[in-house]
Amino acid sequence: MIRVSNIKVPLSCDFSDLKGICRDRLRIPEDRLRSVRLSRKSVDARKKSDIHFIISLDIEAKGEERLLRSLKNAVKHQPFRYEITAVSPSEERPVVVGFGPAGMFASLVLAMAGARPIVIERGGDVDSRCRAVEEFSSGGRLDPECNVQFGEGGAGTFSDGKLTTCIKDPRIGWILEKLVSFGAPQEITYLAKPHIGTDRLRGTVKALREQVIALGGEVIFGGRACGLSSENGRLTGISYQKDGELHEITTGSVILATGHSARDVFQLLQTEGIEMAQKSFAVGVRIEHRRQDIDRAMYGDMAGNPALKAADYKLAVHLPNGRALYTFCMCPGGSVVPAASEEGRLAVNGMSCFARDDENSNSALLVNIDPKDYGSDDPLAGMYFQREIEEKAFAAGGGDYRAPAISVGSFLTGGEARLSEKVRPSYRPGVRPAQPEAYLPGFVCESLRLGLPEMGKKIAGFDDGEALLTGVESRSSSPVRILRGEDLCSVSLKGLYPCGEGAGYAGGIVSAAVDGMKCAEAVIKRMNGGKL
Repeated sequence: MIRVSNIKVPLSCDFSDLKGICRDRLRIPEDRLRSVRLSRKSVDARKKSDIHFIISLDIEAKGEERLLRSLKNAVKHQPFRYEITAVSPSEERPVVVGFGPAGMFASLVLAMAGARPIVIERGGDVDSRCRAVEEFSSGGRLDPECNVQFGEGGAGTFSDGKLTTCIKDPRIGWILEKLVSFGAPQEITYLAKPHIGTDRLRGTVKALREQVIALGGEVIFGGRACGLSSENGRLTGISYQKDGELHEITTGSVILATGHSARDVFQLLQTEGIEMAQKSFAVGVRIEHRRQDIDRAMYGDMAGNPALKAADYKLAVHLPNGRALYTFCMCPGGSVVPAASEEGRLAVNGMSCFARDDENSNSALLVNIDPKDYGSDDPLAGMYFQREIEEKAFAAGGGDYRAPAISVGSFLTGGEARLSEKVRPSYRPGVRPAQPEAYLPGFVCESLRLGLPEMGKKIAGFDDGEALLTGVESRSSSPVRILRGEDLCSVSLKGLYPCGEGAGYAGGIVSAAVDGMKCAEAVIKRMNGGKL
């Protein structure tokens, strides 16, 4: 097989006829082609007068060596095959704590190996979770155990299901194919910026869970991990609470994939003497524009072309105060959602459905926070830093989970806060005008004021005075790293595998899933006496 990259095709290209593309673009006669697969597709919008697709094709053909010599940007390609080693027969069942991306793929790999994993997830299954989130968004009660952060699928279930990642790992292709087999759209296997959409992701995570159970695994919802047992520096078990009762599981392997919002877990680990370290993260706000304005800024006169989906962007600027301002988790045609998981504290996130056709587009607008900003050497100082900001945001919003919001123009000029007359806030339960100084540190507000005009130079209208800022975006990544060794075990307790975003080893759905697979492989190796 060969892979041919950097093929330019027009927006009108018929992707149902890949052999025709090979014939017309690469001059390969169809009778020489055995199979053709689209492996990558991206939009090149650098020139608004010449917006087109750039694609890569995986081709099986007669005389591939000759094609390699004659075609530009052609290389040999060997598809990755992920092999899972079966575990040796054992009464021991590994435990996975948390059923977000890391926990889901850790449990799937363990189940496929025959290890019969037990999954403990503090939140509910995806259906009950959707009901809890909708109740809260409609002005009802916050459930601290089942919300946008906690429950089946993790925080990613309510944040668009973006699958872009900066890491390079052969497991990624396997992850995407598995997601497709569980109901995700086929296009995630080739789009340069794939996403599933919150609406499609819900069915996908449910199908994955059903597969884990069918292979002998067990998933316990509403179970909150509350203790570890050990002997001579090695894990011997874990306890959890469910419906007011304490349960204990004897096991030598626990994959801790709780996500970075499970703050009580960090406190539990500190009590248990598990070594952790401070870690950088970022805080800021969500910026909302009208989707049609972003589409126009990115695509020019081609905005609205049926071949082009809602436009996305990625921006970063370095500032004279030594800070950086950057966009993160951009949601085209999406909405700002409540991401609180603790009473009396407020946080926001962004999400899109698969169609990405809502009125607004939004993105996190973040400023880097370093451990030196925490003012303490406590490993959990960053977590307390987050909590303080979220408490202030809760108060600034009126103390009823409305979010503090302000127009960009009102923010840049200072003075009395006002909302946008052009961009309708998408956040539910609602917003209240407030200056970010009411909840964000001064250096963050300074960085936002310095950086917004610079970003406006890169995307026309990005700093439009009628764009809307909604706070507070405080859960971009973990402020804590749970230290682990080369064997992926905690440096403090053998058999405990800190995993994914919450442990400080991932930065999104795909990287978390990869880390979950790696931890599962380490558990399989241990169960097989050191052999994988």
